[in-house]
Amino acid sequence: MDKKILSILSKNARIPFKDVAAECNVSRAAIHQRVQHLIDADVITGSGFDVNPKSLGYSTCTYVGITLEKGSMYKDVVEMLKHIPEVVECHFTTGPYTMLVKLYARDNEQLMELLNGKLQGIPGVMATETLISLEQSLKREIPITVED
Repeated sequence: MDKKILSILSKNARIPFKDVAAECNVSRAAIHQRVQHLIDADVITGSGFDVNPKSLGYSTCTYVGITLEKGSMYKDVVEMLKHIPEVVECHFTTGPYTMLVKLYARDNEQLMELLNGKLQGIPGVMATETLISLEQSLKREIPITVED
């Protein structure tokens, strides 16, 4: 039942619980209770609207590979990145970079300021490599398999 609920909600998070209940053949109260349980168990970790960054003037999506002096500096660097609102994701990674950051900039001038004036000035950051996204071709949630 939980997987069926997740499958429905992952396709349309704004669907009314009464419609989910009808599709699952249970009461709206049962759906509400199960969704709350999924939230409490950290299966559902958020809800909200996806805002198109371009509509706010952020036309450049960039991924930045960051190399740190020591991997143990990661948490301190993350705390500094939290103060840069243009940074929307941060991952501790394996491979050539210690971390990978996704950020949005209004234009190349702001991107240069973010890289040179902010990211590279964080203590412990040894190097950055910038990859500009030309187009986001796919964005989706992880598939949820529902057994009948």
